[in-house]
Amino acid sequence: MPSTVCSAQASYKKLPGLLELTSTHLQWTKAGDKAPSVKVPHSDAASLSRSKVGAAQVRLKVGLVSDEAGHNFTFTSPQAVALAEREKFEAELTNIIARNRAGASVPPQKPPGPTIASATPTPGTPISAKGVHAGTPRPTPQLSRASTSRAPSVASDSRGTPVSDPTYDFRLRKKVLLNTPELAQLHRELVIGGHISENEFWEGREHLLLAQAAAESQKKGKPGQLVDPRPQSVDGEVKIVITPQLVHDIFEEFPVVAKAYSDNVPEKLSEAEFWSRYFQSKLFNAHRASIRSSAAQHVVKDDPIFDKYLEKDDDDLEPRRLREERVDTFIDLGATSVDHEETGNEKDVTMQAGKQRAVLPLIRKFNEHSTRLLDTALGGPAAKRRRTDTGDERIAQLDLEDLHDNQSSSGILLDMQDRQRYFDGRASTTSDGAAGPRVDFREALQQAKASMGSWSTTLSQLRIEKKAADAALISMTQNVASRLDVKMRKHDIPEGLFRQMTTCQTAANEFLRQFWLAIYPPPTESQTLSVATPAQKAAKAAKMIGYLGKTHEKVEALVRVAHAEGVDPARVKIAMKPVLDAVDKALEFWRMKNAKPGPR
Repeated sequence: MPSTVCSAQASYKKLPGLLELTSTHLQWTKAGDKAPSVKVPHSDAASLSRSKVGAAQVRLKVGLVSDEAGHNFTFTSPQAVALAEREKFEAELTNIIARNRAGASVPPQKPPGPTIASATPTPGTPISAKGVHAGTPRPTPQLSRASTSRAPSVASDSRGTPVSDPTYDFRLRKKVLLNTPELAQLHRELVIGGHISENEFWEGREHLLLAQAAAESQKKGKPGQLVDPRPQSVDGEVKIVITPQLVHDIFEEFPVVAKAYSDNVPEKLSEAEFWSRYFQSKLFNAHRASIRSSAAQHVVKDDPIFDKYLEKDDDDLEPRRLREERVDTFIDLGATSVDHEETGNEKDVTMQAGKQRAVLPLIRKFNEHSTRLLDTALGGPAAKRRRTDTGDERIAQLDLEDLHDNQSSSGILLDMQDRQRYFDGRASTTSDGAAGPRVDFREALQQAKASMGSWSTTLSQLRIEKKAADAALISMTQNVASRLDVKMRKHDIPEGLFRQMTTCQTAANEFLRQFWLAIYPPPTESQTLSVATPAQKAAKAAKMIGYLGKTHEKVEALVRVAHAEGVDPARVKIAMKPVLDAVDKALEFWRMKNAKPGPR
């Protein structure tokens, strides 16, 4: 009998029941039934997601290896209890999924023999291996529900697919296709149409998957808004809605409230009484993110419990909590407060923080909140820096790299034959040039002074011809106008024919890309989906050449359709000519590569 790890009241498909996580299964039993209606082995768990923070319903979704939709469970206990129960389930299931993925990353050993169709993983589907009992061989189950009409890849799929690799993540591929409609259309035409396999389609597009994975891995920062609960109208009554996230924010922003909660709940006050009295106390009024007026102070009530946690207003000239780290001299606004007093400079009275004493606590509260935000973003409070009297640190900040001269490189040594003759020839040329006419510097200086004597008159008489500038401006204006005219002009090609031309062009470009990927190595040594052998690359290139060889027939068919619909066939030929030239180059390259050398 498997032991129960955790359990909770939860509904499934709007039916109440009991959700249990045992040592072997995740199961849900409908209320009143004895046998579980949903029973999922640990090895089938593949993904986990939950409802947003602050949502009305506390939900948990478990994705399965064979079914991405999985099962959705809604915890029906009170929200505070439901959140705690979900956290427990989420923690346990996260460890189970991690173990499944770690086991799937190890490629299983296949016994020799014929290949079983269901044991071949479909390209692009991450594998999550199930636990296999010792001594009981099992074929690897088929994990994808992809259409069987897809073309098999010419590259062997016997290599294990690493689950941790984002380029194999089906979810990332799906998101990239949803975000790029043009790529999704090409995927439908080529992959679902059975021309190329899933892995072949994504080969060379790994950067899209890696960019999507990097975008999803970025963590959302803490909101910069100061915690200030505001009353809301609920069912005709003005109330303050308490959520677990709001409680967490209040405890983090005001530690004294967390201390009061720990000291009084549940011994002296219940949780509901605690928050009801807190929002009517002077302590809450002191935490408001606004200037506390005398009228608001008369409205709040005295509370013997919360009044003990009140602190004196931080409205002295010096703040109660001083900054421990030293302020950088170059951003310290008070660094030059006493400089140049002998010149008679007066203090800036408009920037005195204590001019209105009532706002000092609020200003310092904002400053402390900003400090906490920065510490959260940096991973912790700033470390104290030593207070040194030396100016090395300041000089180092002034030493900017952009102000340094570019250091000349020594270059690459050139190995020359008969090096001495080269330098002797240069020396003779220099000596011949030195023997030329010499310049009298005094005479040259006098001539320069004489030529500059009437520079103002000469400058006033200078006239620059505008013809060249006007011609350049007119040419640029006409170029922009022609481009705009072409962009705004609507083509008169029927929509159906234009769609067929676009489809033919995109398909041919994809076949060309696949062909040259099989011929040449990738331009960068980035992460690739697979490393094919030379034989596999040759088979892939031959397959793409077969598709490319039919491009001329497709274009001729488009020309006939254009003629039948009253469109000038020459326009279709001109539009498709760049693609046909690229296809002809690939066909010629393949023909020359496979041509048999003639007898010598």
